[in-house]
Amino acid sequence: MFISAGKQWREKQLRKITDRVFDHLKDDSGKDHLVFEDLYIAVLFVYNDINKHLPGPHIDPPSKISVKAMMETYDSDLNGQLNREEFAEFIQKLTGDTLCVVSRNLIIAMIVAPAVAVLTKRATEGVPGVGKVVQRIPNSIFASLVALGVMLLQNSGEELE
Repeated sequence: MFISAGKQWREKQLRKITDRVFDHLKDDSGKDHLVFEDLYIAVLFVYNDINKHLPGPHIDPPSKISVKAMMETYDSDLNGQLNREEFAEFIQKLTGDTLCVVSRNLIIAMIVAPAVAVLTKRATEGVPGVGKVVQRIPNSIFASLVALGVMLLQNSGEELE
């Protein structure tokens, strides 16, 4: 039930973003559809919104080549253009994996890292020199430092890919 509610919330938020982006491009061009050039600009707008509103590392948008290939899949009437509904489905599919990665990284940073910090702090109690220093650091600060370290490691791992 909780996962379903989270998925519905995510889809609703994503639909708000796609509608706003579609309307923005529609107002600029006067057309009720997106050709490839407009679509790629729309994808950049959507990824910009995702990066602004979701915590975690910056997520790069897909390449023009992959957007072009996906466009052909979601252009249900095969006219070389996407209407509002086709665009919404396109973005839903395009960002599905991205949002899963963001969610996973957020869970690691917010839940796993503080637990690891507390366990690490306990493990250093008997270590000469280090144990006394670590024990003087408040748990909340130590957990924050470990969470920050985990996020930095996640970011550096993604840059290597």
